[in-house]
Amino acid sequence: MKCVMANDHGAIELAKKLKAHLEERGIEVNYLGTDKNESVDYPDKAVECAKEYLKGGYDFSIVLCGTGIGISIAANKIKGIRCALVMDSYSAEMSKRHNNANMLSFGGRVEYKEDPVKILDAYIDATFEGGRHQKRIDKITALENNQ
Repeated sequence: MKCVMANDHGAIELAKKLKAHLEERGIEVNYLGTDKNESVDYPDKAVECAKEYLKGGYDFSIVLCGTGIGISIAANKIKGIRCALVMDSYSAEMSKRHNNANMLSFGGRVEYKEDPVKILDAYIDATFEGGRHQKRIDKITALENNQ
């Protein structure tokens, strides 16, 4: 498996933790984030990560900012991206099973009730169910194409 990941200055430590975990699982990570505390604009990182993901060859992507909110909003503006802001294992699993999310968003300043590593694993270990859910993904894609 292969993943592309980007973060701003608000999620450096969490990005490092998730990247290390992915590599421990044998997942190759193309890391586009910052490891410096200087301010970085999260919309720029969202676009950079999304465009790299859309080039192909990746199984999924991850973006991180202070809350995960801003970077997920920015990422979802990019045609072809379905970014899920996940807060627990259930939302992560369902983002894959029902929504076929191709990008996850995390917040580096969020106090998660569950280890973000477990949240990430729930997404990775899930499989898109297709069927009635594909019809809904097709409707999301149609929204992108009609604007």
